[in-house]
Amino acid sequence: MESPFIYDRYVTGKHFIGRRGDCTILGNLILQGEHVVLYEPPKSGIMSLIQQTLFNLRMAGSAFLVGQFSLLNIRDLPAFLTRLGSTVLRTVASTPGEYADLVARHLAGTHFVFDQKNYSDHDQIVSLNWDPDEEDLLAMLRLPYRVARDMGRQLFLIIDEFQNLELTGEGERVYKALEKVLAEIRGDNQPGCSFILCGSRVNAMKDIFEHRRFFYRQVEHIPLSPADEKEIIEYVVRGFLSSGKVVERDLLLGMCRLFRCNLWYIAHFTAICDSLSKGYIIEATLMEALGSLIAIHEPRFTATMNGLTTFQVGLLRAILDGHSRFSASEVIQRYGLNSSANVKRLKDALMKKEIVTFDEKDEPQLLDPLFEYWVRKYYFEME
Repeated sequence: MESPFIYDRYVTGKHFIGRRGDCTILGNLILQGEHVVLYEPPKSGIMSLIQQTLFNLRMAGSAFLVGQFSLLNIRDLPAFLTRLGSTVLRTVASTPGEYADLVARHLAGTHFVFDQKNYSDHDQIVSLNWDPDEEDLLAMLRLPYRVARDMGRQLFLIIDEFQNLELTGEGERVYKALEKVLAEIRGDNQPGCSFILCGSRVNAMKDIFEHRRFFYRQVEHIPLSPADEKEIIEYVVRGFLSSGKVVERDLLLGMCRLFRCNLWYIAHFTAICDSLSKGYIIEATLMEALGSLIAIHEPRFTATMNGLTTFQVGLLRAILDGHSRFSASEVIQRYGLNSSANVKRLKDALMKKEIVTFDEKDEPQLLDPLFEYWVRKYYFEME
């Protein structure tokens, strides 16, 4: 029987918990043609939020186009540009003839072509017959607007793992070109494109949008609201009841706080609990499920710790002990951080590894709640 708890894909409808206000904000912004950036740790619910928002807009009668692609495996500029073009054209066409016509009309005078063989072999609609130059880059970034106007409908273009543009070595070049295109289009009353830029590497996205301040006043950052503990508990209780099982709410409150209301971990955890029990779910069942969940993720956590230097491990321990002023002489001595100059390098290293982030007050927080539990209990053996 299918589990009532879903963790292997994004969720909408009755499985979507909380964040109704975030949906409203996102929907209003993209309907007005604004561009949005969302960045949270992996599996925080970004895609569920986007898909629930699109579902709400469709139910309200809005007509629009949607394109979506990921930069997860993108490592060079040509791959980014051809994937962008192929995604956009796929939103409005479905046959080789239509694709060829769109490329000829909207990308004339560039090095982009429709290659029938490349399409047949690799399902790639847009190909390059030469290294892309600056005009090619600008033409491709304008393509979503041209297609939207051609169809008379607004296009929402979702780009996942946006921070991976840095891995191409051409990230800054793309950002500046996209800034130019967004500035050109702003205020145009014709149907256009709203970019929804998503990233799971929080510190890398902060570097692009907050520290280097690309797209300043051109995109709106929507931080995900915390899911409400009561709503999570009610959802879990209903899910267990649907399969004839009962659990105490106090135990679920502890679950919410352990996982910091991370809905993916909670869904996975409760699905394991569901598979382990037949009736009344007791604390022992929850602990067994937690052990199973940790066993699944422990190789990843172990690899993370093995990749840290002794100094970096020392800083991580200082963070877990509640310190934030790492340059204090007593902290440096106690945790073997070497020097105040070394502390800055250690903080940067933990941020680049996406283990820790720092807020505007320079207060640290581990990004992964289960990793934080594991490293406290099993690595450092803290009480």
